Amino acid sequence: MSAREWIGKDFYGELGVSSDASADEIKKAYRKLARQNHPDANPGNEEAERKFKAVSEAYGVLSDPEKRKEYDEARRLFGSGGPGGFGFPAGTGAGGPGGFDLGDIFGQTGGGGGFGGLGDMLGNLFGRRGGGATTAARGQRGADVETDVRIDFAEAVRGATLPLRLSSPATCGTCGGNGARPGTQPRLCPVCGGSGLITRSQGAFAFSEPCRDCRGRGTIIDDPCPECLGEGISTRTRTLTVRIPPGVDDNQRIRLAGQGEPGRGGAPAGDLYVRVHVNPHPVFGRSGNDLTITVPVEFSELVLGGTITVPTLDSKVSLKVPAGTANGRVLRVRGKGIAKRDGTQGDLLVTLQVAIPSNVDGKAKEALKKYAETVAKHDPRPEITALLRDRGA
Repeated sequence: MSAREWIGKDFYGELGVSSDASADEIKKAYRKLARQNHPDANPGNEEAERKFKAVSEAYGVLSDPEKRKEYDEARRLFGSGGPGGFGFPAGTGAGGPGGFDLGDIFGQTGGGGGFGGLGDMLGNLFGRRGGGATTAARGQRGADVETDVRIDFAEAVRGATLPLRLSSPATCGTCGGNGARPGTQPRLCPVCGGSGLITRSQGAFAFSEPCRDCRGRGTIIDDPCPECLGEGISTRTRTLTVRIPPGVDDNQRIRLAGQGEPGRGGAPAGDLYVRVHVNPHPVFGRSGNDLTITVPVEFSELVLGGTITVPTLDSKVSLKVPAGTANGRVLRVRGKGIAKRDGTQGDLLVTLQVAIPSNVDGKAKEALKKYAETVAKHDPRPEITALLRDRGA
């Protein structure tokens, strides 16, 4: 994409956020739109596919602090965008009104230059130094990609290995990413010698700008690949294997380095972030590395004490209940919680809760009456009784 096309895009508008949106707001908007327009969810829908590519491109720029800064600087320099490209008339370009050519400003005239010309221009304007390694020469890092998976509670505790199917920009399978038709190869640019840069001297100053012949790539493609049209990147479906570590938390992100969108011009690929959603368990809960469980017990078990059997995720354990245990007490079973890869081991926390029958009759009812008569002189709430007495109740 040429710099002229690049600055004419409204990336904030594509994501539906304001220009002062936070990184979290940008990410939230991207995730929502990407899910709505994902090719897997809209098979055969060309408009949804176009929107998916547009929001992915916008997120690739606005999620990268350096790229976003360059983009914002360009908006401030050239206006707010529009049909003609940031405040310039729609006919502006080579041969446009007054002969004003944005290609002259950005050092490129066609597709594929991306951020190269813009980055160098902004670098010269704002005093950025790179020891000669400009944006055009070092290429453009691939955008990060985020996707979601849902796993069971037990898989989150023990860890799991899952296949992950993605439809996203990836290295073109036809040309292998070099942009040339199979059987041909890009050739070294004879003008810049493969550096992608042309250095010009003006008095005591020297300025580097992207080579116009190769648009800063360093190579020239005479016969572009029919699949990616010379870009080296195409949207395709791929299957990855993601390893979920033991003890992963709900909504936690797992980073797969280099599995995002491929870079351009030899730059590294972005990263893939897998956000994990954990289904709740019908019996167990979680508190950090500890597993939690609420076990119903009889009143007599708390008063007299005894031994109860409690399930764990893998088996079961016997747990001693001391006589006179209060309702709601939490007993700890060491080492039966979540074991993480760093060696930390959680416990099983057992909350005892009295089960109150909805109806009591027969011998049980008679026994309860006798018990009530026996403990009639015992006041279970002396503080409240004293307060009521003070108030004349």
